[in-house]
Amino acid sequence: MAQSYETVLNTVSQLQNQELSIIRLSEPIAAPNAPDAPKRTSDVSADALENPSPASLAADLGHYKELFSKLRFSYLEQVTKEKFLRAIVGDPPQIVEHQENLELEAQLVTVKADLKVQKADVAAMVEELEARGRELSHRYENVSLQTTQLAILPAEITSLHDALASLRARETKPHVNPSLSLPLPATLSLLASRQVELDAINEELEALERTSQAKQRELDGLHRELGPIEAEKAGMVREAKEARRRKEGDVTGFGNDLELRGRWYMAVETGLREMLGVDA
Repeated sequence: MAQSYETVLNTVSQLQNQELSIIRLSEPIAAPNAPDAPKRTSDVSADALENPSPASLAADLGHYKELFSKLRFSYLEQVTKEKFLRAIVGDPPQIVEHQENLELEAQLVTVKADLKVQKADVAAMVEELEARGRELSHRYENVSLQTTQLAILPAEITSLHDALASLRARETKPHVNPSLSLPLPATLSLLASRQVELDAINEELEALERTSQAKQRELDGLHRELGPIEAEKAGMVREAKEARRRKEGDVTGFGNDLELRGRWYMAVETGLREMLGVDA
């Protein structure tokens, strides 16, 4: 696997080290027998040739279109002058009739129609080449990015192998809690059972909370009921004190009756507290 990776990386590196240029690729086709390619004589920057980019290629294309337009105009001008001079200085001089001009104009219409078709074909071919060039540019960028990722991939693989070895070594050590060394299915089963237990405990807590709220409401009601009893107790204590005071200064026996009534009220209060479960 390592040998295959190194082979692929070396092959990609060699391909990337080859400088790609449309002009340089066309030189063996344009001049297959020329030992040295001719140097460019246009005023386009040489840096665009050394480091091509879409902007520089577009600038080169516009420049060459302008040069070819000027060259075609100069060629037509020179050819027209040459034919005119030959027609004048020839012996005998060439005389063109009107009918010949009409025939030439008819031929010119046909030639222009063919030229228009050829121009349309060339324009379609140029568009196709531009689309193919953009596609190849994107593919080249993707290959460069993947090559960079491929170069750093061995270090990441080595790091992952080291981490895996560390985890395996840590796994061989006995755990204090055996639940930590369970496989994944057993861990999931244990987690599900713990979740069920947790849900049951939550339900019990909610039931206890509802019961506690009911007990609290009951206790509040008992406190409200105990209020009048406390007031009655206070009144009875005051009456008992008053009865005791009267008993000490009364010899008719009326104080004994009040004392008996006070004891009866105390017994009733004690009985009610025991029945309601309220402390004094």
